[in-house]
Amino acid sequence: MDRLARVGMACRGVLYGLIGFLALQIAFGGGSGGKEADKTGAIEMVAEQPFGKVMLWLMVVGFIALTLWQLSEAVIGRGQTKDRVESAARTVVYGLLVFALLGMVLRGDPGSSMDGKSKDITAMLMDLPAGQFLVGLIGLGLIALGVYWIHKGWKKKFLEDLRTGQMPARARDLAEKFGMAGYIARGVIAAVAGVFVIQAAITYDPDKAKGIDATLRSLAETPAGPWLLGLVAIGLLLFAAYCFFEARWHRM
Repeated sequence: MDRLARVGMACRGVLYGLIGFLALQIAFGGGSGGKEADKTGAIEMVAEQPFGKVMLWLMVVGFIALTLWQLSEAVIGRGQTKDRVESAARTVVYGLLVFALLGMVLRGDPGSSMDGKSKDITAMLMDLPAGQFLVGLIGLGLIALGVYWIHKGWKKKFLEDLRTGQMPARARDLAEKFGMAGYIARGVIAAVAGVFVIQAAITYDPDKAKGIDATLRSLAETPAGPWLLGLVAIGLLLFAAYCFFEARWHRM
């Protein structure tokens, strides 16, 4: 399980690297080859590579291992309640990734994009009693998650997850820099996505909710233009590199 989970961490790095690459194309290339800059687009890119199916099956195995590891941490972990909640959330995320990967391998379709899923889930929640309020709470939760990731990156809290005592000095220095940039970039994306979800709740319009791709594209529409999206994309690429340090030195 230890080795397979580490394979999953490396696969996670591949997905983030592809998302960052697609985001860079959007920022400075005028497009992304028809693919969305999210995990769905990244899975499609993997499938198009030589030996793509083999790579996808390897990812399935790796993410199943990550899902089981995080599930065990949530159920029988010895950490604080906050740690267990985080592990439970990761279990859901990795589990959904497994289904998307299996969909690509077995049917040639990873499922709907993150943008489509965000709008569908928002619309479904709004049909519930107090649904508008619930959607607003989710938006606030995403903003809180973004702030937490930015804080984790800025304060370098992620280093607590690594066996830093066993890392060569150069590797530790690179992991620190890559992780810092990566967590801040992820935090910006989560916080901006949360703002859009709150907009959807206030206006009672599920179409205003945005997934990763639409959130990234919205950054290019700010006064800073494509440069802001470019910086976030580079942050995602650096986080991808950090994932490979995790695969080698994460504290299991």
